[in-house]
Amino acid sequence: MGDSSAMDLPDLANLTVDNRYDVVRSIGEECVQEDELRALLQSGRTDLSAYDGFEPSGRMHIAQGILKAINVNKLTKCGFTFKFWVADFFAKLNNKMGGDMEKIRVVGRYFVEIWKAAGMDMTNVEMLWTSDVINAQPEKYWTLVMDIATRFNLSRVKRCCTIMGREDSDDMLASQILYPCMQAADIFFLNVDVCQLGMDQRKVNMLARDYSSLPEIKKKYKKPIILSHHMLMGLKQGQAKMSKSDPDSAIFMEDTAEDVNRKIKKAFCPPLIVKDNPCLDYIQHLVIPKYGVFDMKRPEKYGGDKVYHTFEEVVADYESDALNPGDVKDNLKRLLNEMIEPVRQHFQVDEDAKKLLAQVKQIVKSCSKK
Repeated sequence: MGDSSAMDLPDLANLTVDNRYDVVRSIGEECVQEDELRALLQSGRTDLSAYDGFEPSGRMHIAQGILKAINVNKLTKCGFTFKFWVADFFAKLNNKMGGDMEKIRVVGRYFVEIWKAAGMDMTNVEMLWTSDVINAQPEKYWTLVMDIATRFNLSRVKRCCTIMGREDSDDMLASQILYPCMQAADIFFLNVDVCQLGMDQRKVNMLARDYSSLPEIKKKYKKPIILSHHMLMGLKQGQAKMSKSDPDSAIFMEDTAEDVNRKIKKAFCPPLIVKDNPCLDYIQHLVIPKYGVFDMKRPEKYGGDKVYHTFEEVVADYESDALNPGDVKDNLKRLLNEMIEPVRQHFQVDEDAKKLLAQVKQIVKSCSKK
């Protein structure tokens, strides 16, 4: 099966604005605003930039690994520089890895190593460590953070705190109130055109747009375009999204083939029903973006193989029972393992990567005991 994560597109010079718009827009479940994105691509600028931030937090699920590699490759192929904001500073604020910056850094390097092994083209990708970049220009950064903090009331900022995966704002540390203001400041500090984060980060991205709309601010900073990707469902019934605290709710990049097979076997996949079906969600948002098709293998006596070119074709067959949960799960196991296998091999064969993985496992183990 071919791999379209590297994007089988002609060179940038041969892509029309419409081609580029379609590819970039396909990344987002939501785009705020589409006309601004089209205007950006029509501008003729050669310094387009997009960003995402990530906290080094121990484990990487398959959406962070595979889906992010696909999306970054789409953007860089369309002329963007992609800036990864490796949020070691933020991880410390959020008390990840016990707030130990050295451990956070090790996990950050591990994430970068996974992306390389997962097929991310690093040619036009910048990895920026927040502590390094902020400490190089502290006055500029913290002035911006404080200005954002003075423009919005506490209630608005606390509503943004779900970006940290925290629903109970009363149980937060005082330092975590700064987090949304810092994340909004990142956008202007990095001077990016597009925020390419998940739908779970929408509130703080809209806070940034509201900030940039203030009369005295819009003269200083451009308004960011928000391109929010879909959040994969958890594998169990009723899980709107994956949870790192529930290992069986998601596929992780370090999962063995046995782990993947067990999780998919147990996954919720009701016959005939597409809505809130996590197995079909994986096909729509991982398999088809990765490979360009859903190449379904099946014994001839059960109907034989079939290649689905669109998710709509999958839906039609699933709702008519021409495609059943067993077909979906058997193929999902095969394809997810195929996606992860290059990463597994990298950490087994490359000596430096092997040592890094051992360090990360030790860090995660020690932090989980505290």
